[in-house]
Amino acid sequence: MQLEDGQYRIQGLDVLEICEQFGSPLFIYDADMIRYKYEKMVKAFDGLNCKIKYPVKALSNLSILKLMRKLGAGLDTVSLQEARLGLKAGFQPEEIIFTPNCVSFEEIQEAVSMGLVINIDNISILEQFGHAYGDSVPCCIRFNPHIFAGGNSKIQVGHIDSKFGISVFQRRHVERIVKSENINVVGLHVHTGSDILDARAYLQSANIMFDLAREFEGLEFIDFGSGFKVGYKEGDVTTNVEEIGEQLRTAYADFCKDYGKEIEIWFEPGKYMVSESGYFMMKSNVIKPTPSTVFVGVDSGLNHFIRPMMYGGFHDIFNASNPSGTQRIYTVVGYICETDTFGWDRKLNEVREGDILCLKNAGAYGYSMSSNYNSRFRPAEVMVYEGKAHLIRKRETMDDLMRNQVEIEL
Repeated sequence: MQLEDGQYRIQGLDVLEICEQFGSPLFIYDADMIRYKYEKMVKAFDGLNCKIKYPVKALSNLSILKLMRKLGAGLDTVSLQEARLGLKAGFQPEEIIFTPNCVSFEEIQEAVSMGLVINIDNISILEQFGHAYGDSVPCCIRFNPHIFAGGNSKIQVGHIDSKFGISVFQRRHVERIVKSENINVVGLHVHTGSDILDARAYLQSANIMFDLAREFEGLEFIDFGSGFKVGYKEGDVTTNVEEIGEQLRTAYADFCKDYGKEIEIWFEPGKYMVSESGYFMMKSNVIKPTPSTVFVGVDSGLNHFIRPMMYGGFHDIFNASNPSGTQRIYTVVGYICETDTFGWDRKLNEVREGDILCLKNAGAYGYSMSSNYNSRFRPAEVMVYEGKAHLIRKRETMDDLMRNQVEIEL
């Protein structure tokens, strides 16, 4: 989004006009930014026989998935429902990796019947998989490298107390199961967490996986997950994907030479791919001064965008309606009957009732984590594609809230 001639615009379109057309609150996604981040990722890992698997959980709108397919990405899914969305968007089953956590074996069996790439992250499921399929169905194994890396504790998933993956210290146990059940392991997977800055954490993880890979014949890929940090405010340090790519090239070349063939390297950039493409537009309902704070109450809340409340995440906010107004200090809060603060003590151009505020970096884990808490409707979604604003999800109505409720006579 750029400030041009006193108006904020996306691909030349006035965002206030988009809000006037589709209402607020509103998620807006810039397809050009998604394309830019994808191409940057591909370029950074050039020479690594790299494939990008976009994580559906970050932003699961069908039109976004179709854009990912057009760009050349595959999908990373964590539920059967996400996988079905991918199939509906036109992906082939073999382009979709299925990485659930703590699900029943029946769900794994259904994923097998759908033809997905199965990623197994615990010993029990691995044993059941071997009993059921032997070497007839290929699979991937997710390992926990015991690397403590990432931002908020909720998104640190590669440490020793994490529920994700099979511990690297259980590698001998895994090896015995694989051999005794004759399991066809074609991939290894690792994911240490999100918001990782240090390229050394990736190299450390890569070295662990390359070492593990030598124990498995017939591998086709190693999936390094993601965790690339994006900038949330001016001056933020972000992950240097080019540096990671450069450091991995040597380790990858040495491994492939030793392994005897070139295998694919997969990455799963979710937040990196879509976070910066998204803008969440909210209308100022009230300006509420108190003895200590001036609140801006908006027509949204944690039901639409929970990251600041759940993770303590910082998201830049600006006044799209009054970009040249005098700057004042406000605390931006929602309309939910909870403490749902989008930002404390923010310096914004003077906010008036009815102004449209924009929350940046709203593309990842925004709508996909939204709810109907307080029986509020979820907002609409718009994608700006090739200079035109397309409605890609309708705003909910009362019919949506009532659709699955069954009334009884009392």
